[in-house]
Amino acid sequence: MLVLNRHEVESLLDLDRLVEALGPAMVELSAGRVSMPPRVVAQVCGGAGLLAVMPAFLGSAQILSTKLVSVFPENAALGLPSHQAVVLVFDAHTGSPRAMMDGTAITALRTAAGSALATKLLARPEATILVIVGTGVQARAHARAVPRVRPIQEIRVVGRDRARALAMEEEIARGLGIPTKAFALGREAFAGADVICATTHSAEPVLRGAWLEPGVHVNSVGLNPNGRELDGEVVRRALVVVETRAAALAPPPSGSNDLRWAIRDGLIGEGHIHAEIGELISGGRPGRTWPDQITLYKSVGVAVQDAVAAHLALEAAEQRGVGREVGI
Repeated sequence: MLVLNRHEVESLLDLDRLVEALGPAMVELSAGRVSMPPRVVAQVCGGAGLLAVMPAFLGSAQILSTKLVSVFPENAALGLPSHQAVVLVFDAHTGSPRAMMDGTAITALRTAAGSALATKLLARPEATILVIVGTGVQARAHARAVPRVRPIQEIRVVGRDRARALAMEEEIARGLGIPTKAFALGREAFAGADVICATTHSAEPVLRGAWLEPGVHVNSVGLNPNGRELDGEVVRRALVVVETRAAALAPPPSGSNDLRWAIRDGLIGEGHIHAEIGELISGGRPGRTWPDQITLYKSVGVAVQDAVAAHLALEAAEQRGVGREVGI
């Protein structure tokens, strides 16, 4: 069995290839040709964290894998990622373990790649201003991914911790060469925004419908079983696209309170979910239909995306001779 650490996974995964590979997988998922049961979650006593199991089998590519992921929101205070994971890849013909790899990098990169894919499908082609809400791992991954699919000329970092926002501002500007500025949370940060990426674990909304301007596209990847990062007005005003309807509307901690609470409060019905990503790609449902339309991709994370990312990493590792073989 091949073992890959975080640095190796990050060096092996090509974001452009990952964005491209996610498309056909999402089509198969929406068509019912992927075996992907609902994630199984064990809650840690006191609600301090959770451990989830996320298996998937993609028949067309013969990819079989599972991710074990822990979510401990208070880890930021300890200098640790809130999401930590391991991905296991198996031989689809024999069930033999082929690889074990760091899943923290897989999670960050496949989530950002999913948002980039949604941006490619839904954002206006001329989008140049990107606003990122959050200053963690996902925020940084989205800063790398979204400019690959749109001609971003300005990035704004919105964070409640001014020091962390300024540090990320400097990091992005230096690493990507794109003018970047830190903002406090509020309407001013979103003025003129073309693409907004909400990447927080906030229990209180960090994005409000009243702040959205016509034509903006929103990616929301935050998932908090005790709250939401979007207020109901964001959801009500937007054309809503998800990975799968079943995953998005599942009860916490797996599903999205952003959508469930908007339904609970009578702002929308379940039919307000316009499409799944796979349906947009296959042509089963249309995407943006006019320039001033507000669009929203609400992601809760699905195992087939982990499977595709892990397969690409393993394929690259085998080609380059990266990793360590261990017996089991």
